[in-house]
Amino acid sequence: MEPFILASSSPRRQEILKMLKIPFRVIIPNIDETLTSAIEKEQIPELLAQEKVSAVIRSLPVGQEIQWILGADTVILFNDKIIGKPENHDQAVEYLSALQGNTHTVLTAIVLYNGREKKTISRLCKTNVTFAPMTNEEIEWYVETGEWHGAAGGYRIQSLASCFISKIEGSYSGAVGLPIFELYDILKQEGYSLLE
Repeated sequence: MEPFILASSSPRRQEILKMLKIPFRVIIPNIDETLTSAIEKEQIPELLAQEKVSAVIRSLPVGQEIQWILGADTVILFNDKIIGKPENHDQAVEYLSALQGNTHTVLTAIVLYNGREKKTISRLCKTNVTFAPMTNEEIEWYVETGEWHGAAGGYRIQSLASCFISKIEGSYSGAVGLPIFELYDILKQEGYSLLE
C-alpha cells in the first residue's frame, strides 16, 4: 500500500491507521485554530482539516511527489456553541459540568489529498453522545486523570470518560477522531485498496 502523510499529532488517529495497516508518517501542521463566527458551525472541522492538509503541502520541498495526505479535525457542538479543547483544569471542569446529563454532537471531518489527481475529498461525520448525570466529585475525579488535555470537549470517549457515557448514536470511531467508514468510503472512491 502507498504511504500516507497524516497531518495530525493525534495518537488515536495514528492507532486507527495502524489498525487498518495503512503505512504513514506524521507531519504536524502548524495552523491557527482560531475560529471565526462568519463560518457555519458544521463547516468548522472541515475547514480546519483542510487547513492542516494545506499546511503540510506548503511545508514539503517544492517538487516533492506527494501521494496521499490525510487531515482530520474534531469539534463538539452543544447548545449551538462550539466547544473546543479546554485551556486549563477549570475550563475542563466547566465543559464537563455543561455536558453531563445532556446530549451533544461530535463533528469530525476528514480531508484526503490525492496527489496524483491534485484534489481533495472530504467527509463530515456526526455522532450524538449522551453523558449520564455526573456529580461534582465524579467530574473532579475525571479531570484529575488529565485525559482532558488536547481533547475536544475535555474528554476522551475511548478511555475513562466511557464510565459516564450512557449512549452513542452514530460513529464511535468518528467520536474518537477518525471515522473509519467515511475514510474507507473515500479510499475506495479514490482507488486505494485496503484489501491487499
